[in-house]
Amino acid sequence: MIHLPKGFRYAAVHCGLKSHPEELDLSLVVCDPPATVAGVYTQNLVYGAAVEVDRARTPGTGFQALVANSRIANDCTGEQGMRDALEMASLAARYAGAESDKALVMSTGVIGVFMPMDKIRVGLAEAARQLADDETAFLRAARGIMTTDTVEKTASRQFATQNGDTITIAGFCKGAAMIGPNMRTMLAMVMTDLAVTPEVAQELLSEAVEDSFNCISVDGHTSPSDTVLLYANGAAKTSEPDEQDKELFKNSLKSLCQELARKIPEDGEGASHLITIDVAGCKDRESARQIARQIANDPLVKTAIYGADPNWGRIISAAGNTGVPFDPVKVALSINGFELFDKGTAVPFDKKKVSDSIRDNRETHFLLTFAEGSESVRFWTTDLTCEYVRLNSDYTT
Repeated sequence: MIHLPKGFRYAAVHCGLKSHPEELDLSLVVCDPPATVAGVYTQNLVYGAAVEVDRARTPGTGFQALVANSRIANDCTGEQGMRDALEMASLAARYAGAESDKALVMSTGVIGVFMPMDKIRVGLAEAARQLADDETAFLRAARGIMTTDTVEKTASRQFATQNGDTITIAGFCKGAAMIGPNMRTMLAMVMTDLAVTPEVAQELLSEAVEDSFNCISVDGHTSPSDTVLLYANGAAKTSEPDEQDKELFKNSLKSLCQELARKIPEDGEGASHLITIDVAGCKDRESARQIARQIANDPLVKTAIYGADPNWGRIISAAGNTGVPFDPVKVALSINGFELFDKGTAVPFDKKKVSDSIRDNRETHFLLTFAEGSESVRFWTTDLTCEYVRLNSDYTT
């Protein structure tokens, strides 16, 4: 069961962006009362029109709508792309009964293609007629932003404030490839019925993204469209949270974002394994993150897991290529609980048992321990398969 925050309505339609009429390709979310919104965006120097619109408007207050489309990213489309993004946001705001600058827009799909605005206009009008506040409508909105995703990706959390108010957080995201943690990554919308200031919303969202969407990778490629938005409308609790409630919200938001983020590599294009990388014992979190990211994006590591090959040397070598200083004689590595490397040398292990543990399970776990400090990070990635290459070799043809 998905718990939904108060004051939000959802819809999604097929407007003709995707070729099959049963595939949803345009989503609309409306909130009343108006919401505070914070955003975190791609760090790619090439970014889409939707990112440019949203980045200029957030953090801020008074927002009442989001329109999001799949199939066309509206990236690298110049002044026309910007006009189209602004019109999409303005139309969404009109259907929410808001001022034209009180809506945001997200787009995902092929780069360099112009938006067919005649289809978007008709689709938004139909989506406005279908708005509803139930789980079915929420799931349709989640499906409307899917591109090569095989399933919709959703999550929700609830917690009680010190005064007994029930606060709900829900979100959906999309992503299966062109995923690199530098946000930072993919499309996501998170909604809550708690009231927070723009400053608090931005602070907590940025922190949550660092430990979630910035800790995933499928192929190391940061998309020009990457966006995570947080809408907080105060429908359940209009007063600002005290420090205890803020901490509860912070923890719930982080947990929700981690669940959503993990679902992206879990659904990675062509992936046969989800790899969880735990890096511990580092001087600082950024060092741990750099090491984990290097391992996650290393094609030799990824192909070894695809082949169920416990080739620990590739993992240790990848860690050494980060530029992060560490003493290799004090490093330990295990895969799926089997110790393979310790104190600078290989540990005798049963290769068949370790290989079978990789081959027979969709999930693979690395634990890499250093002796440089006490900081750690958890990172998720996928293996690199022939199917991934096939899917991404003819994406536009």
